[in-house]
Amino acid sequence: MGLDVTNVITTVDLEVLGSEAFLNTMEKLFDPISVPIILVDKDTKIRMINQIFADYLGFPKEEIIGKPVLEVDEFSRFPYVLSSKKPEIAWKHKFKNGKTAIVHRIPVLDINQEVAYGFGLLLFQDVKEFKDIIEKNKLLETALNYAEEQLKHIHGAKYSWENILGTSEKMVLAIYMGRRASQTKSNVLLLGESGTGKELFAHAIHHSSNRQHERFIKVNCAAVPAELLESELFGYEEGAFTGAKKGGKPGKFELASGGSIFLDEIGDMPLSMQAKLLRVLQEKEIERVGGTKTIPVDVRVIAATNKNLEKMVVEGSFREDLFYRLNVMSIEIPPLRERETDIEDLAMKLLEKLSSQLGVYVRTISKNAMEHLLNYHWPGNVRELENVLERAINLTDTDTIHSVHLPFTITRNKKLHKLSKGQTLKSILEETEKEIIKNYLDELNHNKVKVADILDISRSSLYDKIEKYELKPPLS
Repeated sequence: MGLDVTNVITTVDLEVLGSEAFLNTMEKLFDPISVPIILVDKDTKIRMINQIFADYLGFPKEEIIGKPVLEVDEFSRFPYVLSSKKPEIAWKHKFKNGKTAIVHRIPVLDINQEVAYGFGLLLFQDVKEFKDIIEKNKLLETALNYAEEQLKHIHGAKYSWENILGTSEKMVLAIYMGRRASQTKSNVLLLGESGTGKELFAHAIHHSSNRQHERFIKVNCAAVPAELLESELFGYEEGAFTGAKKGGKPGKFELASGGSIFLDEIGDMPLSMQAKLLRVLQEKEIERVGGTKTIPVDVRVIAATNKNLEKMVVEGSFREDLFYRLNVMSIEIPPLRERETDIEDLAMKLLEKLSSQLGVYVRTISKNAMEHLLNYHWPGNVRELENVLERAINLTDTDTIHSVHLPFTITRNKKLHKLSKGQTLKSILEETEKEIIKNYLDELNHNKVKVADILDISRSSLYDKIEKYELKPPLS
């Protein structure tokens, strides 16, 4: 048994792997491990080597970094491995210093299948040491899994169905449809108002599909200028336009090949791009801007919009053929106002998450405050609920959120009345002022200092209003 290094990532995003931050992370991960490890670049220069390997070779670590590998070990086969792109697993190797060991040499390829790095590790030939190394390899496997998770975090789905809460009838149906959609190869169209959680559904669908180990690429069609959207989606060739990178650049569809692409705000895509997207969905191939070669892509499309696409089709602002191509598995995510039974659970879960993020201990919501949350119509949906709770957490100085910590738009009486006979604007304003002060006094147990501070009035002014509206605390 032991680590099967043949299954270690061998195709990666060159920009990610080539970043100094990534190399620094790898050094921190591998340096403490008692397995000799080395990383050379495509020119066979040593970019990372852990301390135990440097000691084994008999050189100071700082003198090794940056040198060609043949200057450190003239018998190294890394130049051959990188040129052939073929790994050498469990090869017996005698080093320049006379030591012999079993080594692995693995070429690491970028997304264009070109050599980016060479990864090597060393296993000693001595039987006793080999037994010891089995245990040490467990640490290495953990480190490599962490590195893989880091790459997955950059380009993979962050959320699963466990992150989506809801027991209301409409939400249960949406989750059921999403789970079924994830098991198919069909395109998915997520429909719902802004803030309902369409992106969470997209992540979860990819995460539970048979493409979960491949890339999940996100594109906000409304955020990319129309003139740049084609090159963003399909890439471009060198010289395609002024400022084009040397060698060109792959587009999001190429990067997502084998995985899923999430096209958010699909309703904002220009008509000219809709026609090109339709061709990609039909032919399963793309053509870079400025290019003549077709590139096959295997991509599962998950689209989302808060617009009425059927109405847009009738108006001529969205292609009917594209709508039907996308609308294979359609999932409607209900707004929060239609999920009243989910609000309390959502609020408590968001409170737990936000408290952890903000580094404060707020664990409860008062009964009165929760009633306000339940009675509010939530035009901004779950996103608005999260923002309201974050604001409340920042305002409270206890472990509880009270109604005084909620915005006035939520705590005010939603029903607006016309003036009754004999009423004046002044009397209505006074009635509203009285209700607000009374609510704050009740919430804070008649702590006048806190109430005056929240209302941003002087204490003497608050005392006058309490006297005026007869809001003295009841006798106990």
